[in-house]
Amino acid sequence: MNFTRWSARLPGTQRRAAVARAEHPVTTTDRRSEGSGPGSVPAARVEQLTDEPPPVPAVDELPAREVLDRVPALVALVHGPDHRLAYVNDAYTAAFGVRLIGEPAAEALPELHELGLMPLLDQAQRSGKPRTLKSRKAPDGRSYTFTCTPVPENHGESAVLVFATDVTDHAEAAERLRASERRQRETAVTLQRSLLPQELEEPDDLRIAATYHPGGTEAAVGGDWYDVITLGGGRTALVIGDVMGRGVRAAAVMGQLRTAVRAYARLDLPPHEILQLLDGLAMEIDANQIATCVYAIHDPNEGRLVYASAGHLPILVRDESGTVLRADEPTGPPLGTGGWMHASGSIPLGPGSTAVLYTDGLVERRNEDLDEGIAALERALAGATGTPQVVCDRLVRSAGVTADHDDDVAVLVLQHPARTGPDGELFRNAALELLGGVEAAPRARAFASGVLTSWRFPAELHDLGVLAASELVANSLQHGIPPMRLRLRRTDRRLIIEVTDGDDHLPRRRRAEPADESGRGIAIVATIATSWGSRRTPGGGKAVWCEFVLPKPTD
Repeated sequence: MNFTRWSARLPGTQRRAAVARAEHPVTTTDRRSEGSGPGSVPAARVEQLTDEPPPVPAVDELPAREVLDRVPALVALVHGPDHRLAYVNDAYTAAFGVRLIGEPAAEALPELHELGLMPLLDQAQRSGKPRTLKSRKAPDGRSYTFTCTPVPENHGESAVLVFATDVTDHAEAAERLRASERRQRETAVTLQRSLLPQELEEPDDLRIAATYHPGGTEAAVGGDWYDVITLGGGRTALVIGDVMGRGVRAAAVMGQLRTAVRAYARLDLPPHEILQLLDGLAMEIDANQIATCVYAIHDPNEGRLVYASAGHLPILVRDESGTVLRADEPTGPPLGTGGWMHASGSIPLGPGSTAVLYTDGLVERRNEDLDEGIAALERALAGATGTPQVVCDRLVRSAGVTADHDDDVAVLVLQHPARTGPDGELFRNAALELLGGVEAAPRARAFASGVLTSWRFPAELHDLGVLAASELVANSLQHGIPPMRLRLRRTDRRLIIEVTDGDDHLPRRRRAEPADESGRGIAIVATIATSWGSRRTPGGGKAVWCEFVLPKPTD
């Protein structure tokens, strides 16, 4: 780089060059003689090489007002305790109009008052340090960043220089970015909510409520979800999960997993087998995307909640006495990790109990241990009474979840009511152990007839119930092995008939040929009942069931 050429423009260089010229003057004769010899450079060329550039004043010699008048930024100078206006430059006048010199800033510069700069002037004057106010929209429609810099004066009063830089383009770009992020978040939230159940299924034996709170406006929506699935035979599946990550992608993966859970639930498999299937599916959807999940099944006849967990937080259950239990084990790794055999566990859920399934947004806080959050939730659940929706709201409120919460929150609350009095008459159970032999079928028919008569069912429903019980028992006697059991259950909405035995071969409906002497039992049950199904039982064997929807009482 040619520093000689640049040095002529540095402050003070011009003065040193002038001194050099005074000490060694070059005359016109000298210039002629320099260019008169053979091969010499023409005089015009010599002048071009030796002439000094026009002198440039040093920075400290430039008049400050002339500089401030020419800068494109807005400049104003105020002085004294009431910030009287001493100066505004042309750019300021062009932006806000002519201003009266000598007037207090609150009157002479009303735009600064509207933007809240008066306290900033005071702070800069008192502290002797610059103060900045970023990207404020002024009355002229432009956005400025204001810097208030204290300037000491000779008269004992300190002044403040107000310097405003036009950042309208940056502010508009930032606003467009924020608007784009808002649209993306709204899209993700809409997708998330559309993939969650719009209405929860209502099992006969449980009362259920759920809530979902997306993260605040600064946080992208996550992949939290929950679901309630009636399995038939009075049993209910309850699911809650959380896909790691945020945005539309996490919501889309959540939707795929939720759809898969509903499809797998129709197989009526144990919870750990459902999670095993989900684990493989999660790896196929996205090997880099993992999710936590709890899948639980409630059977009112068992009085327990059987569950399996894939890296999810423990279920909490408050019993009728108010004691809170935590279902800690077993817990496997999250879905999508592969190579793990999940296992099922159980926790009591008798009449009068309340269970809570939740995602980590409810209990996890920065700089706090997760166990402390779960313990706080246990204390809140111990004192939370009322309907499931009331319990939901109280738990969310006790956790301090607000509109600007930094994570998604999903909560699922279920209650197994303790029914007494007239309500208890609508929920009845009856069971008969089948010992086998030729007398088992007649005994089962007589038992079913007596129970249905005592439950005061209409004659048509009584006869259909007895026929269904007879066919299920006959199927079990022919194809099953002991122990065998016939169980009848009524709720306020349906009659459930179930037969269990020790053989794990599940029956299937098939079309019997005219010459066949068997194979019509399941077909008859499927024809007369509202629904039917079968499943393998945890201890080995199977259960075959059918349901009849009860007629609604007439006023």
